[in-house]
Amino acid sequence: MKLHYYPETDSLYIELQSGPGVEAREISSGLVADFDANGRIVGLDIDHASKHLDLSTLETTDLPFAHTKIA
Repeated sequence: MKLHYYPETDSLYIELQSGPGVEAREISSGLVADFDANGRIVGLDIDHASKHLDLSTLETTDLPFAHTKIA
């Protein structure tokens, strides 16, 4: 899983699986889900993310990390 923040549009993309999305569906105002060719969700796009989320911190709890990468 990867988190991508785009400050120019204030959007946060949560990449759940690598691979292309072939269909996007707005599931709530400002929340778009991307699906692959098999209908599996590959990512979530949150518009105006800073208005809905505290982007100054990232907290994880009990995730089974093999490794952590901070870029």
